[in-house]
Amino acid sequence: MSKLKKLVKATQNIISEPSLLNLVLDENSVREQEHFQKYPNLKTLPLLSFDELLGVPLDVDVDLFVLDGGSLPTDIALLKSLAQNKKNYFEIGTWRGESVWNVAKNIDNCYTLNLSKKEMMDLGWNPKYAELHGVLSKKNPNIKHLESNTKTFDFKSLNQKFDLIFIDGDHSYEMVKHDTEKVFENLMHENTIVVWHDYAYNPEKVRYEVFKAILDALPTEFHQHLYHVQNTMCAVFVKGNFKTKTFESPKTPESLFKITVKQNSF
Repeated sequence: MSKLKKLVKATQNIISEPSLLNLVLDENSVREQEHFQKYPNLKTLPLLSFDELLGVPLDVDVDLFVLDGGSLPTDIALLKSLAQNKKNYFEIGTWRGESVWNVAKNIDNCYTLNLSKKEMMDLGWNPKYAELHGVLSKKNPNIKHLESNTKTFDFKSLNQKFDLIFIDGDHSYEMVKHDTEKVFENLMHENTIVVWHDYAYNPEKVRYEVFKAILDALPTEFHQHLYHVQNTMCAVFVKGNFKTKTFESPKTPESLFKITVKQNSF
């Protein structure tokens, strides 16, 4: 099909179904250009390796379902490793509860905030999808499951600061910016570490809608503490002096991860 015919066909489809235009506007390449217009000198975050961030090579076991919408093993390994010697943890976005489940092996005081089943049903979401939220994390009675929309949740009501925070809720620009602002306004102390999931679609492809939201939510002086943790889909805010590398794609491999897969019934 010629480019002209494709254009005509696409125009006809958009006229008949205007919502299809959102797919074009949300295309990552479009978001990338918007990002570059505002941040021409910050096209990606600097890469931070596990051993540089943690001070030792990555060595941790994680529990995963390995199903749609989940995290990479390295994403969960990052959180669980950062949780060592921390006292409290807060996350936005539960899904099946794999992240907080793993973190709770190292931290007793864990909170997770997610929409209630009723709110998800009211939004017209798949009932089974709503039902499966927290299917793993709710097996740990020590994990505190908070049910609310972050738009209306009173973060001050928690009345505490957290050592490690994971932002993994709605990944639209508006909500990432909102959730980031609320976290930094209410839940941070001097040495809090914040991790954002889906800063990247995969370890080699930045998700610019999320990236721009993070930058826009934070004061410019905080940008120097932002990194892309290598071999993950995560960005991290952490203070310290680190040796970093420049993002590249395709990436020349530097680490070979040994993954032992052991299946257990759930």
